[in-house]
Amino acid sequence: MTTQEQNGFLTLEHLSDIELYYCSSEFFEDEKIFLEGEEFHHAVNVMRNSVDEILHITDGRGKLFRSKIVEITKSKLIATVLEKFDFVNAAENIWFCLPLLKNTDRLKFAVEKCVELGITNFVLFSSRHSISKKINLQKIHKTALAAMKQSLRTILPKITSASFIEIINSPGNKILFDQSSQNRFDGRINTDEPIYFLFGPEGGFEESELSFIPQEKRFSLSTNRLRSETAIMKCVSLLTLP
Repeated sequence: MTTQEQNGFLTLEHLSDIELYYCSSEFFEDEKIFLEGEEFHHAVNVMRNSVDEILHITDGRGKLFRSKIVEITKSKLIATVLEKFDFVNAAENIWFCLPLLKNTDRLKFAVEKCVELGITNFVLFSSRHSISKKINLQKIHKTALAAMKQSLRTILPKITSASFIEIINSPGNKILFDQSSQNRFDGRINTDEPIYFLFGPEGGFEESELSFIPQEKRFSLSTNRLRSETAIMKCVSLLTLP
C-alpha cells in the first residue's frame, strides 16, 4: 500500500477497493477500534465484512488506521490496528461562510462538493437578504461526513453557525464575493492566518453589509451572475489545495 499526504486525502493503489469508515477517537482503546451505530451497520450488514477482513478507518482528525476485524457482535465490531497514517490539513485556516439558502438541497450540494475538494471549515449564516432563516445542522453534518468518506479524506469538517456580524468580528482576513466588484478573484491567498470567504445569499448582500468589507477585499468570480452554490464551487476550484 502506498500513501501520500494530501490535505487529509488518502491515495491508495486500488481506490475502487477501498471503503473508508469513520470512528470517533473516544471509541479507540490501545490498539483496538470499536465500530458501532451506522458505521457498524454499513460495514457488517451492507458491505458484509467479516472477521479477519481489512478495514480502513479514520478518526476524522487526520489519522487513518488500516485495521483487521477480530470480533463482531450484534451491535459492534472490534478491529485491531495494523498500520497508522497521519495526514496534514492544508485548509486548516480556510473558512467558507455559506449563506442559508431557500433550497436546502443546494446548500447540501455546496457543502458536499467543498468537502470533496478539501474545505474543512464551514460557517453557516443568514444575512439581510436571506430567504431561509433556519438550518438543520445535523443534516449538514451527515452530508459532510458522507462526502469525507466518499472522497477518502481523513479530516471531518467543522460546521458551525454564526451571524454576519460575528463573522466580521472574528480574527482573521475576510474576503467577500460581490458581483459588482471590479476585482477578479484568482485563487491566490495567504493561509498563515485565518481567512474567511463570505458568499452572498440568493438576493446578494445588502449595501450596509458590504460596507463592513473594504473595496480591495471584495471580489467577483465571473462576469455573469452566478447562483450562490455555483459561486462557492467556482471559488473552491480556484484555490490551490491538494
